[in-house]
Formats: sequence, structure tokens, C-alpha cells
Amino acid sequence: MNNSVKIKLDVPCETLEIIEVLQNKGFLAYLVGGCVRDNLIGREPKDWDIATNATPEQIQALFAKTVYENLFGTVTVVNETTENKTLKNIEVTPFRIEADYSDRRHPDQVKFSDKLEDDLARRDFTINALAYSPADSELIDLYGGVKDIKDKSIKTVGEADKRFREDALRMLRAIRLACELGFTCNKEILDSISRNSDLLKEISIERIRDEFVKMIDSPEPMNGLILSHKTGVLSHILPELERGIGMEQKGEHVYDIWEHTLRSVQHAADKNYPLHVKLAALFHDISKTKTRRPASAKATAGKAGKEYTFYGHEVVGERMTVEIMSRLKFSGKEIELVQKMVRNHMFFADPDKITLSAVRRVIANVGPEYIWDLMNLRICDRIGMGRPKEEPYRLRKYESMIEEALRAPTSVGMLKIDGKQVMAVTCETSGPKIGYILNALLEEALENPDINNDEFLVKRAKELVKLPENKLKELAERGKDKKEKVEQEELKKIRDKYRVK
Repeated sequence: MNNSVKIKLDVPCETLEIIEVLQNKGFLAYLVGGCVRDNLIGREPKDWDIATNATPEQIQALFAKTVYENLFGTVTVVNETTENKTLKNIEVTPFRIEADYSDRRHPDQVKFSDKLEDDLARRDFTINALAYSPADSELIDLYGGVKDIKDKSIKTVGEADKRFREDALRMLRAIRLACELGFTCNKEILDSISRNSDLLKEISIERIRDEFVKMIDSPEPMNGLILSHKTGVLSHILPELERGIGMEQKGEHVYDIWEHTLRSVQHAADKNYPLHVKLAALFHDISKTKTRRPASAKATAGKAGKEYTFYGHEVVGERMTVEIMSRLKFSGKEIELVQKMVRNHMFFADPDKITLSAVRRVIANVGPEYIWDLMNLRICDRIGMGRPKEEPYRLRKYESMIEEALRAPTSVGMLKIDGKQVMAVTCETSGPKIGYILNALLEEALENPDINNDEFLVKRAKELVKLPENKLKELAERGKDKKEKVEQEELKKIRDKYRVK
């Protein structure tokens, strides 16, 4: 075939087997789309898609277990390999021709074809219009996709306006791919998106959300948000964010609300924080445009220019976050987690005045499993202010206090025996003597952790109960002293770790 080159790509055995089955029955079979693109770039493909001139019924007849529940001819071959549990099911789709897209998303008419060329002609971008035949190591490139990969350029197959009017979601996908792959969209694409962005109104919000989330979860969300704004796409997804453009903050902030948010989200991406941290960085200051007020004369005394306050923006921001994420059809669990982080992102105060109980309240608010994510959000917020340093003393002090608050206290609760068990095995009634025994056992366990087991502690409790009460009390006091010493040593280790007092 013309426009083809010989190249060896790495393809999983299970995928090769499906292609071989099709070819052995006389059918054409090629890997197509994103899996070929990612293979050429050096990325691990998420899915392996096969295109063939076999019909859905012919495909189903060749494999033991398949699923065919769509209007586009795609047959899912179910992976039954027990050795590779991570391999996903593989989709096999007939070559097809599509006509008319009245809903701006799906073709009104699908016709199966015998020609690979027909199938590649309907695809969105040149870098996705690639086909590969493992049997003869042939890469078919009818639209210059290989060159565009080398140039790191996103281009449509054919006229951009036509492609975007067929499927309006492709506009957002073009921006998302640019952010995901580190590519650029050419001028024709950006101009076309600007002309056609209103067509996104006709796309389901769930599909828009999915592409938008992939963009935020990409290596370059800042670039994606900027392109989305410039082309008019963002106004159909998150217009609340655009209200911060040019709205200065003053005070500790170098940037306006818009750029501060962009830089916060980008830092979350640079650090590869989880998606909920990236989304919290996106929404953490979403209400500042609503809560901005001129600062009092007293607060601005001696300062040049205007100063502003944003009192309660975390409370209003929490409410706006719930409204926006609900509108975008996020799950209840996702909304709850991000809203907690937005609500609590302003937990900082004077580190010399903050108490351990206050830190424990913050941990309770977001959950111990997410407290470090909240700290990372605070770092993103700080970097978004234009601060060059990620971890000043103030932040390190908080980290130290969080670790102290999360640490299990040194107490008789650490023992593998409790007061009820001591009473049961010693036949003693509740009273000071039980406390003495527990503290005496703690002293011994702190000296030698190996003895902290049921068998030893029961045996030792029976021995201790026979001692005179004054002797038992003396051992208990030694246990308390040992506990205090261990506590101080542990706290010193934590504070030294964070270089704080």
C-alpha cells in the first residue's frame, strides 16, 4: 500500500492472537488509532483497537466469548487469559463509512466497508489515522500522522470545521490531546474551535466532563485551560473560572485570581498529585470573585494602591464547588472529597499559636487518609502565589504537628491486654491496683517490645498482683516516667525531621 513504511512495534501476544485468527480466516486486520500513535511515541497504550473487513457476525463466530451491544459494529473480544489479569478486553470493529451527524456527536448512518482507506478517512486527527499490520510490520500513514507526531502537532483529517461539526466533542479532545502528549494545536484547528465552540451546547455534559477531567489530569493542565479560554470552550464548561481573569488580589499574591489558579493546578500536575488534589486546586479560590472586598483604611495604611479581602471565600467556595461539580455530573463521592479540601484549605494560622487540638480538628474534617493531600493543596496554593519556596518554616511546623497528631500516643492502650482482662486473670476488682499493674506492664513493654503479647502479659499480670501495693505503685510510677521519656524522644524525632522547634 502507498504511504506505508516498515517498522516493528511491540504488541501484546493476546492482541496478536486475535489479529492472527482474523487473518487466518482470510480477513484484513490492523491495529488502528491511539494504540498505534502511543506505540510510536513511546507511551504504553491504554487500549488495543483492531479494525477489520469482517462483519460483526463474522467476528463473533471466530471467538469463544464476545460482547456486541452497539450500533457501530464494535465487537468486544473478552480476555479469558488467566495468566494476565491486567490485560483489558480488546475491541474489534469493521471498517466503516459514516454519514451525517445531526446530534453533533454520533453518525446518523454507518456502513461497513471492505477498505481500510474508508475507515481511516473518517477519523478525527492525523495522529489517530494510523494503521499497523503486525504480520508484515507495515505502518500505513495516509494523512501524514507520523510527521505530525515528529512535529508534535495536532491536525485534523481533512477540513477542521467539517470534523468539529460532525462531532463537537473533538474540539475539547484536540485540546486535551495537546496537553496529554505535549503537542500543539495548529492555527487552523484553534481558529475552527473558536468558530464552532458553541456546538458544545449540544454535547452531553458527561462526555464533556470526561474530556475535561483528562485535561486537568494531564501533564499540562495550565496550557489546556488557557487554550480552552482563548477558543471559547471554557465558557461552556467552567465560566466561573474565567471571572477571575484580570481580577487582582494584592497582598501576598503576585498574580490575579485566574493566573494564581492556573499555576496552582499546574504545580499539582508537576508533582503528579491525585486527581482530587488537582480538582481542589482548580476550585479552591473559585469564589474569590464573589467575596472580594476593598480592605479597610486601617489595613491599607502605609501601603501603595488598593488592598482586598476575601473573607469566607473557603465557605462560599465549598458551596460553589458542590454546585459546579454537580452540574458536571461528578459522583457524590468525588464531590464530597473535593468540597472538604476546598472548605479546609485555609486552615493556616500562626504556627506559634496553633494548638494540637486544632490540628486534630482539621484531620477529623478531611479524614486522616487525606490530610497530607490537604497539605499538598496548600503547597499548590503557595506556589500559585508566586512564592519560590515550597516548604517554609510555617509549613514544616504544620507537617510536624500533623504527624504528632496522627501518631498513636504512648499509653497502656498499646498493650495487648486491657483492664478487664487483667481483672479476669487476677480475680481483682476495679480499683487503683489494676492501673498500677497496667503501668508496670507498660514499663516492661517499652523496654522490651517483644513481651507485648497475650501469653506473657497474662503470666506477668498474675505475678504482679501478688506484690505489695506500695511495691506495685513504685513499678507503676517507673512505667509513667518511662512513658514520658519515650514520648519526648518520639516528639523530638518528629520535630528534628521537619527542622522545627
